[in-house]
Amino acid sequence: MGAQGGTPWYRRHGVIVSASILVLVAIGAVFSFVSPWPSALLIRTVFEMNAHKTVDVMTQYEPTSGVRERADIAYAPGGSSDTTFDLFAPSGAVTPRTTIIWIHGGAWISGDKGNVDPYVKMIAAHGYTGISLNYTVAPEAQYPVALKQLNTALGFIVDHASELGVDPDRIVLAGDSAGAQYAAQLDVLVTNPAYAKRVGIQPALTPEQLRATVLNCGIYDVRGIPKAPGIGGWGFRVALWSYLGTKDWSHTAGGEAMTTIDHVTKDFPRTWISGGNADPLTAGQSKPMAAKLNGLGVPVTSVFYPADETPPLHHEYQFHLNDAAARSALTSTIEFLGTVD
Repeated sequence: MGAQGGTPWYRRHGVIVSASILVLVAIGAVFSFVSPWPSALLIRTVFEMNAHKTVDVMTQYEPTSGVRERADIAYAPGGSSDTTFDLFAPSGAVTPRTTIIWIHGGAWISGDKGNVDPYVKMIAAHGYTGISLNYTVAPEAQYPVALKQLNTALGFIVDHASELGVDPDRIVLAGDSAGAQYAAQLDVLVTNPAYAKRVGIQPALTPEQLRATVLNCGIYDVRGIPKAPGIGGWGFRVALWSYLGTKDWSHTAGGEAMTTIDHVTKDFPRTWISGGNADPLTAGQSKPMAAKLNGLGVPVTSVFYPADETPPLHHEYQFHLNDAAARSALTSTIEFLGTVD
């Protein structure tokens, strides 16, 4: 991996990006009393703009050789790019390897597997099969469409394990932001039979196949989304309205099911979990989830930071690899994956 110097784009242009976000939030708020669509699409625009810049940073660090790639593998019929995945693995013979399946974030309303491909490729370079999944985002599709798609993807990957170089008995689910929420929900689906019955989805994996999970900057209690202005409060609330289909989403069956902190058990897989000190979700989401899992006796590797960490680590900090903390988090993730037996 090659490091590049200089000040990261998100600090060089932080004022411009923040101003753009505030303008979009103000415009979207005018329409948000009637429908989530206008606000959701504005938020999507901001997220996609930032995602492209983050990918540019990650690409500077991805391996330039030694990893084979297969793009746009369909996991469901229909020919939609929403139901495809990209695969990365060490070059050479196709042999079964511990497999990290990554679900991209984007507040349930944006994102693409390409946003995390460089990161998954870096992980694959350490001897793993890495897979990045697509799914249909909201408002185009509402809960539980994406959850069912992701479960279908897991079933396809296991069924085609030998040709993909996947060890079906060594699966690690991973995700960032909303993708971490999905990963945690699938973890619970696999490890809590009562929850699976309640949600009405037959899990595609068995508890024995699911060896670990990696959760970055996720949401595990939708009741804890702040009502404050800005993307971290109002933005996520609009996203949940788009995804769950109603403004009163916290009292819906979908909202209750998304609150995975209420449904984790001692059988939840061993967990790596992190959030930045300047991420508004860390105190109310990641740290309580880590504490809950620790209390249940689940092996947890938590990576958190003091309040005065400098530079401040914002939401999705782990992808900003120009920062030492992000590179350290990646190293910690690789070390954690090395403990998966």
